[in-house]
Amino acid sequence: MSIIAGQGDAARSLKLLWGAAGGERRSPGPKPALTVEAVVAAAVEVADEGGLAALSMRAVAERLGRSSMALYTYVPGKAELVDLMYDRAHAELPGSYPLDEGWRAAATAWAADLRALYLRHPWLLQVSYARPVLGPCEQGVLEALAGILFATGLPADTLRAAASSLFDLVRGAARTRAEARLATATTGVADAEWWAERSARLGEVAPDFADRFPLSVRLSAEDAGGGAPASWEERMDATHAAGLALLLDGVEATAGAPPGGVSPR
Repeated sequence: MSIIAGQGDAARSLKLLWGAAGGERRSPGPKPALTVEAVVAAAVEVADEGGLAALSMRAVAERLGRSSMALYTYVPGKAELVDLMYDRAHAELPGSYPLDEGWRAAATAWAADLRALYLRHPWLLQVSYARPVLGPCEQGVLEALAGILFATGLPADTLRAAASSLFDLVRGAARTRAEARLATATTGVADAEWWAERSARLGEVAPDFADRFPLSVRLSAEDAGGGAPASWEERMDATHAAGLALLLDGVEATAGAPPGGVSPR
């Protein structure tokens, strides 16, 4: 189930996200032993290991060797902490992409980097982006994509649809890949083994499956020219790459750009 972002105190969350004055509470005396950054980094480690279900102020405090109450000096609560974690994770992505090889190559690189981020931190996929956290790092990802898409020469209303579709495609592909890994880890059964057993059983209970669903069978048939990918994960990677190419083909056709995606001048 998705966690809705932005449920904490708006004033405190935004101050912490943007590093504004007053975002981190300080008191007279020696320099604090902890920082907001240290708390967020520890929280990311907890979530990387166990997902958001494992995240609690106590779990983060234990990792830092502190009490739960000590963390509240830096972060008001778990809701604000999730916003900070989500935003800071996106700081791992580049702030811009070169257009030397055209906007299409840049868009492909952006999509690859975002998908890799989701797979490094699969808990990001548990945070709904229906309501953004409105932090600088999250916004930077959109800004980088906008810099790529505006090179097509298309108007903003068209590019909004393209940007939304790209985010949905990348996030959906990453979710499928992450859930496949989770399924294998949770059940101890690899995808190939699971599908092989189910396919054999399906053939027994529904021997007329191909006659009843011929288009589904045709859709799932192997590419006669290229053969099957070496692994199930490679199959998902190939499907994502093909879907991304189709989407970018549409943007390219709309823009009237020449092959290769180099924007018209």
